[in-house]
Amino acid sequence: MPYRTHSVIKKKYEEEIVDIKQFKRPKLKNRSSYLKANKIVPKNISKDTTITGMVDNYFQAYNAARLSEACRVFAGEMLDSDVTVGMSLTGALTPAGLGSCVKPLMEAGFVDWIVSTGANMYHDTHFALGHTLHKGSPFLDDIKLRDQWVIRIYDVLFDADVLYSTDAFYRKLILLPEFQKKMPTSEFYYRVGKYLYKLEKNFGMKEHSVLATAYKCGVPIYTSSPGDSSIGMNVAAVELEGKGKLEFDVNRDVNETAAIVLNGKKRGKNGKPGRSGVLIFGGGSPKNFMLQTEPQIQEVLGIQEKGHDFFLQFTDARPDTGGLSGATPSEAVSWGKVDPDKLPGTIVCYTDTTIAMPILTAYALNKHKPRKLKRLAEKTDELMAFLNKEFKKANK
Repeated sequence: MPYRTHSVIKKKYEEEIVDIKQFKRPKLKNRSSYLKANKIVPKNISKDTTITGMVDNYFQAYNAARLSEACRVFAGEMLDSDVTVGMSLTGALTPAGLGSCVKPLMEAGFVDWIVSTGANMYHDTHFALGHTLHKGSPFLDDIKLRDQWVIRIYDVLFDADVLYSTDAFYRKLILLPEFQKKMPTSEFYYRVGKYLYKLEKNFGMKEHSVLATAYKCGVPIYTSSPGDSSIGMNVAAVELEGKGKLEFDVNRDVNETAAIVLNGKKRGKNGKPGRSGVLIFGGGSPKNFMLQTEPQIQEVLGIQEKGHDFFLQFTDARPDTGGLSGATPSEAVSWGKVDPDKLPGTIVCYTDTTIAMPILTAYALNKHKPRKLKRLAEKTDELMAFLNKEFKKANK
């Protein structure tokens, strides 16, 4: 490239534009390889613009572009048949109605296993029991709400009786004989989902709850800190009363999730090696619990592995505070959580989950045909046997 100065360039174009009335579009040549990517086109949005058209053609920069990239990677590569997809859910998503996204993703086979806060599963149960939550305002007087027994989650409102009724349901449920033992949260939610599925059918509900849908689709759900929710609180209360013997097997949770990832990587499609992808909404404990599967496999169990192949996260957390919620994919590489060779394809979109999840769900359902359900919740013993075999082999 010949040597250029700003004064030379300025003079060149001023000489070309002698008469503004005779101005012609300049023929510019992109000299840099950085300028070979798709052009930003300010084409008008029309009344016929679809969700997929919006994502593909109008999300062109900033976090809109990251959301577009995430949608295209998810529907275009991450949903290949050899990829085992895990999804983490943090924040009050089910009270906001976002089960409407989680359920079709499971039904389409786009999500194979889930890590969620216990609160999301507890609030999901409200809908299964026929309770209602309402749109409200974040600027209400909370003292007045308390006087009227109204609970507020930012701008979501519901009667306190919804809590008491759901608490009573769980306390009755966990006294049933099949719950009188130690079990992983995956088994607990599977059994809860079975009862909710039956209840919803009896109620004549057309759409099922997240837990009932997970049961129907065989999708295992885990909660990394089961005591940190109203479900865990009620389990503790029943034990305190001396009535129940349910205990959450957190060790089994750790090993089961590692087994899911290891099985997906080493025995993907038709027994051949596969890939693992993580779809992260929010951060916190569920994000870490999902990502720690690889350090569990590599660092703790001593099994040779490289990390997750896909990393898509939607978060509002900053990385510079040192919290896991904002930790970047490149930081995850240093822990062995993400395959370093796949780092260029990882995506973090800084936006609200309530915005990203419906868009990504609609995009994926439009762009990709349903996948065969893996039904991992019904194969946990088989997965654990494979993990044990690989652990022994690696530690002879």
